[in-house]
Amino acid sequence: MPDVMSSSRLVGVGVGPGDPELVTVKGVNALRAADVVVVPVMDTGEVGRAEATVVHYVPQEKILRVVFALNERSDRSRREAAWDAAGEQVAELLRTHGSVAFATIGDPNVYSTFTYLAHTIGELVPDVVVETVPGITAMQDLAARSGAVLTEGTEPLTLVPVTAGAAVLKDALAGPGTVVAYKFGRQAAEVAEALRETGRIEDAVWGSALGLDGESIRSAAELDGAALPYLSTLIAPARRDGSRGGKL
Repeated sequence: MPDVMSSSRLVGVGVGPGDPELVTVKGVNALRAADVVVVPVMDTGEVGRAEATVVHYVPQEKILRVVFALNERSDRSRREAAWDAAGEQVAELLRTHGSVAFATIGDPNVYSTFTYLAHTIGELVPDVVVETVPGITAMQDLAARSGAVLTEGTEPLTLVPVTAGAAVLKDALAGPGTVVAYKFGRQAAEVAEALRETGRIEDAVWGSALGLDGESIRSAAELDGAALPYLSTLIAPARRDGSRGGKL
């Protein structure tokens, strides 16, 4: 077994929200340079969104699925046990390979599985070098596809994961600037209510499966309370008076 501990590298690579054309050149190079590309899944037989993107750039035999409890929220002990097992599996890869890439949808530093994995690996393989390659986020992709402008001039931008609760989103909507909500599919009814109560539903847009078969991009005013895909994204643009350059 080669001793690669002192030089092993774990690289978190953001592969975008789903459209293979939105992987950066640097991201593709990092995936191809790695000895192994790990992709997170909830089940060993699943082809996740990250893998579906990565396979466009590296051979299938170089890709390894590692099971993470990505949707486990009620049973903390089960979730932590799954994370520990996944961390041990990746740590073992780093003990036998010089470079391991971890492909994550979006960006590895924005609500990413990679953040937790890197922390675990830092404890298991203290000498590992951890790096990240930024990726296109879902809010950027939705803005481009829908024509929504994320920010102008001095407007703030607030990003809220609705897994923290719809009340957090409502507080953000009551403030200034553009508000982006992630992971709100299961609480679509509460999100629609918050948008209506704050008077921001007419200009808001939501999207899911961006860049994939089954893509849906619609006005938030069309939300009827039915549950949406978990990885749904919402953009509620800042209130603007229509003047050009008024906030510069």
